Amino acid sequence: MDDRARDNLRFIRETMERAGSFTAVPGWGGVAMGITAIGAAVIASRQGTSIGWLLTWIGEAVVAVAIAIWTTFSKAREVGGSILSGPGRRFVYSFVPPLFAGGLLTLMLVRAGATGAIAGVWLLLYGTGVVTGGAFSIRIVPLMGLCFMVLGAVALFCPASWGNILLAAGFGGFHILFGAIIARKYGG
Repeated sequence: MDDRARDNLRFIRETMERAGSFTAVPGWGGVAMGITAIGAAVIASRQGTSIGWLLTWIGEAVVAVAIAIWTTFSKAREVGGSILSGPGRRFVYSFVPPLFAGGLLTLMLVRAGATGAIAGVWLLLYGTGVVTGGAFSIRIVPLMGLCFMVLGAVALFCPASWGNILLAAGFGGFHILFGAIIARKYGG
């Protein structure tokens, strides 16, 4: 009887884990990513070429990914969870494909000499990833993704010269705003 009870408890625990939400979204990490994005926007605005501008933002993306990974793992560890099981895994599987598509489209846009469209593509596809990944997370995450998508759609139809400001508004402003809300309401 003891082995059967253990098996039942394991089944219940695994079922609840699969049905749960990914709650290790880092609020303060989002704020930090927003601050570094605003710094990147300042640096990018001083670049003399579109390639210098692009490399600045790619550098910012690397920094933001490092912040996101570190703060997500830290928050998951604090609550005794794992981002690699259940809802965390589904979040990652839903979040990454739009980012991969954005990377490929960036290469194509650079090759075609259409770097002015990069800001809109990045904001739109990042927002798509946040919405799809956010389906397995707390309610505010998909809302944040929708805001990025709207801003990305606007950026696609604005003059290319607005790209840096729109990236600062999205990756800077939205991350700071939503990160602060997440930190306040959902911890860290």
